Amino acid sequence: MRGTGVGALFLFLPLLVGCCQSAQNLQHRDSVFRRAKLLHKASPLSQSQMYKLATLSDHEHMDEVLDNICIPRVVASPGHQKVKQYIKSRMRELGWTVESDHFEEHTPLFGKLHFENIVAKWNPNAERYLTLACHYDSKYEKNYEFVGATDSAVPCMQLINLAKVMQEQLNAAKQNDEVSLMLLFFDGEEAFKSWGPKDSIYGARHLADKWHKTRYIYREESEISDLDRMDMLVLLDLLGAPKPTFYNYFNNTLKWYSLLSEAEDYLASANLLQNYDKREKYFQKYTFPAGIEDDHIPFLRKNVPILHLIPYPFPDFWHTEGDNRSAIDMATVENLNKILRIFVASYLNLPVEEDNVQSGGRSDL
Repeated sequence: MRGTGVGALFLFLPLLVGCCQSAQNLQHRDSVFRRAKLLHKASPLSQSQMYKLATLSDHEHMDEVLDNICIPRVVASPGHQKVKQYIKSRMRELGWTVESDHFEEHTPLFGKLHFENIVAKWNPNAERYLTLACHYDSKYEKNYEFVGATDSAVPCMQLINLAKVMQEQLNAAKQNDEVSLMLLFFDGEEAFKSWGPKDSIYGARHLADKWHKTRYIYREESEISDLDRMDMLVLLDLLGAPKPTFYNYFNNTLKWYSLLSEAEDYLASANLLQNYDKREKYFQKYTFPAGIEDDHIPFLRKNVPILHLIPYPFPDFWHTEGDNRSAIDMATVENLNKILRIFVASYLNLPVEEDNVQSGGRSDL
């Protein structure tokens, strides 16, 4: 009996060694993937390239998108259905791969509701994604119809507009399977009764949990989660009011926040921002933990790097009837669009055509 046991042990040892080696290989591949994320570098853009990106403005398109989405859009309402279909159809028309994350959840006031997160990927085969996100639902109010222009019709429009005006630059890098762009349109961000852990950010909670559990085979040898594939979640919210002030809220994304601040500095120095006062800089060079609760929270708790583009303090008309189309300052919105375009092009190392212009720039773009 002892001999049999020893023989079995020797037979088992090669298997044990093989398993250990396989585990080490998986860990190595996993570390290679995480190192690629950690060491990712943005490409510096020349002044003429940044000027080129600033000239991509399409004000008519911005207005057309807002005409279709800046309406009351409480979850499960006709307006919500219209906006949802509009976003999906526009993104598909622009050549994006659009997926839906459907789920049902119980809500106060309305019981079980159907939610749908919209996921748009430029290259669906990419290993990693820079992810820009916002929410497309609007808040339920018993006594009036809340529009939510800044909260968050404008951010939705900004993502769709970026996809439209940057088609040339994105097309040139569509086959980049290492890192690409993903746009998320969250459903159910707003609370129906009162903000709390079970009555808010319905879509973000569901998607973060789903992607945390969904496995992805990295280069045929390592298994990671779909959540791991997000380089960073850049969340846009409450945008559109004049003179916004932003701060960096997370230390691990400070260098990416600084990229936004530097883009603003260039555009301001080149006189490429409208209705802009250099003494009232948008992206302040300060970091503090604001503790703002938003769609990023479920991702933050699962260690996804977060860049939160939300003004502090919030607009005066936040969660009031005043958050409507008339509250939007389109010059400010397009200023932010220009900054975002530079950020995306730099992060994704997109090829941007040089634009031979005289220094000094223009302010009518």
